[in-house]
Amino acid sequence: MADTVQAKRLRKGQLIKVGNDLFRILELHHLTPGNLRAHVQCRMRNIRSLTLQDVKWRSEEDIERAVLDEKEMQYLYKDGDSYCFMDTSTYEQVHMSAEVLGDATGFIIPDALIRVEFYGEEPVGIELPQTVDLVVKETVPGIKGATASNQIKPATLETGLVVQVPPFVNEGDKIRVNTETGEYLGRA
Repeated sequence: MADTVQAKRLRKGQLIKVGNDLFRILELHHLTPGNLRAHVQCRMRNIRSLTLQDVKWRSEEDIERAVLDEKEMQYLYKDGDSYCFMDTSTYEQVHMSAEVLGDATGFIIPDALIRVEFYGEEPVGIELPQTVDLVVKETVPGIKGATASNQIKPATLETGLVVQVPPFVNEGDKIRVNTETGEYLGRA
């Protein structure tokens, strides 16, 4: 029997199977309009054709979950639009496009050990750790004497990701970032 999950239990980033196609969930919203039945509005990307699709399911409807295998692999380099990963035990390399990886591209640095998800023999995504430590490459200097507690400024990290940080963070600092939300958590 196929592994299923109710539509109301779907999460962003999850991989599901609809018919013979695999989809990665990009956005989802649980809606309960007035006296009508609850439903889940979902935007997802087809893993193979890279097309976007919007779907609406009843919240109690069963959706087939894709069963994935995971291998720990080392991220090696970026070649144009392709990211190269190497299996640390067999030295076999796999390439994944930026569209397949999505927002995860802003959190991976060379030589990082990452769990790569496979559907059969096909790499379909990566599982990031909860937090990553990245170096600040560019940010505006903090304002001396500023005491406002909710002051923030943009900082460009080594991967190109832009994060909002407190004014005391400077270029060259290593900071910890939440991979789910993309938020600054503190200095590393």
